[in-house]
Amino acid sequence: MNYTDFKKMVNLSRQAICREVLAANRETIRVKNENTVIKNLEKIFNATLKISNKKGFQAMTLRDLSRETGLSMGALYSYFSSKEELLEMLQHQRRTITLRILEQYIETEKDATARLRVAIQIHLYLSEAMQPWFYFSYMEAKNLTRKERAKAIASERYTEKIFEDIFRQGQIEGVFVQRDHRMSASVIKAMLQDWYLKRRKYTERNISVDHYAQFVLAFVGSYYHHK
Repeated sequence: MNYTDFKKMVNLSRQAICREVLAANRETIRVKNENTVIKNLEKIFNATLKISNKKGFQAMTLRDLSRETGLSMGALYSYFSSKEELLEMLQHQRRTITLRILEQYIETEKDATARLRVAIQIHLYLSEAMQPWFYFSYMEAKNLTRKERAKAIASERYTEKIFEDIFRQGQIEGVFVQRDHRMSASVIKAMLQDWYLKRRKYTERNISVDHYAQFVLAFVGSYYHHK
């Protein structure tokens, strides 16, 4: 699988994401027309990511958001009750999509080597397709409420545990050597994060997401596979 194949298999368009947000928040969103909701959620999310990635979510005001989206303050409050709720909505949806798709593809593979390959590729391809969302989620995690911050930390630890479990499976299968699986998972997570946090560095070096995925796979393989 490469990134082109991934994009054909997984629909991560802004509209598709907004439909998921609507389904998860139907009880609190006070606009009934589905097409209107999808259209305006897309405006709100695009504007939030644009403004936040320029000057930070905390510095963004709802008046900034109103000007950027062309929606009145009253219209904005039809979709969320506060900036904090908007932040939590964005964070929750990014986490939900990531974990759902990761698990979906990993479960299609049986052996540890194939699972490791898919886990690394899918995580990188997701962050490539949703780079502004991933960058936003990482940078704004500090502004979450204590409860939501705990969820974000739990989500990151869960992702690392996916890699830990794959390494343990590979050790049992006899294809991976004994290592500190927890530390290894943590380092791999940092390598995956580097792709979307320092995107400009790789763009300037003409490194594609497929190239980066192959490098990470080779790097981890050289450390874990039997010589």
